[in-house]
Amino acid sequence: MIATKAGAELGPALPPAPPRAAVLITGASSGIGYATALRLARSGFIVFAGVRREFDAQTLVREAGPDIAPLVLDVTDAVSIEHAAATIAARSDAKLLGLVNNAGIALAGPLELLPLDELRRQFEVNFFGAVALVQAFAPTLRTTRGRIVNVSSIGGKLASPFLGGYAASKFALEAASDALRVELGAFGVHVAVVEPSAVRTPLWERGAGLSLRSLEDVDPVRRAAYDETIRQIVRLSQRAANRGLPPERVAKAIEHALLSPKPQARYLLGAGARLQLAIARMPEAIRDRLTAAAIGAQTESPKRRGRSLIRSRARVGT
Repeated sequence: MIATKAGAELGPALPPAPPRAAVLITGASSGIGYATALRLARSGFIVFAGVRREFDAQTLVREAGPDIAPLVLDVTDAVSIEHAAATIAARSDAKLLGLVNNAGIALAGPLELLPLDELRRQFEVNFFGAVALVQAFAPTLRTTRGRIVNVSSIGGKLASPFLGGYAASKFALEAASDALRVELGAFGVHVAVVEPSAVRTPLWERGAGLSLRSLEDVDPVRRAAYDETIRQIVRLSQRAANRGLPPERVAKAIEHALLSPKPQARYLLGAGARLQLAIARMPEAIRDRLTAAAIGAQTESPKRRGRSLIRSRARVGT
């Protein structure tokens, strides 16, 4: 029994409430991550929303209320990840059942010219950041038999020219997800991959600006050969994003991957993604011609290149 100061008995102490289901989402400042954070908070989750700025955290809380628990989180920083893990572990009212690796960046440009530091940065965020989060939270998720959702892209199945660095990071994430699905599946942890086509998010607008700035210091003579195609790719990317899937549709698929009794291994979203997957399975010669035509680029057939090589060897007497 509990007694008040006046001596009145209040009855037996109530047991503590059981912890509620919780999920960690990276890249929740905007786009897919933002939409997913709101959707899951409204579904009853405690949502640990990884953001880069305190301003973004305040916006999320205003929109969704106290079930959003923002974390200023840099997925490329080990100390930041450790702090997030400690913060979540300290919440006795939250039981972590899901990790959504959504943080990502996209830079466009020819692989010949993109600075290696910029390529590495894409991998640090899109691939190594996701793996670092898995390593940090897999022990907890094994205990809770939770789930991991890696937000990839159809670019992880079909590499678009001038988006080779972004596609390479997503190909890597796809491979890691395939391995993790078996490795962690033995402990009851399901790993799903979400593969949307273009989505209406600020990712592409920000990426276009970053891409152009990253090429500013490239030798103008080398860049000139690509200038018109680069501008065309930036225009196409922005147009595709403007016409793309609403982020709420991707959020719905993520929620299914977290809650369904029978989650899918892969969630292919959008007619554009299905078309690109079909193209990815075509013979390379056909695939290359279709891809080049889509961006208005010219390609030389292997047969024609072979004839040119024979003629050039003949001229030098080889």
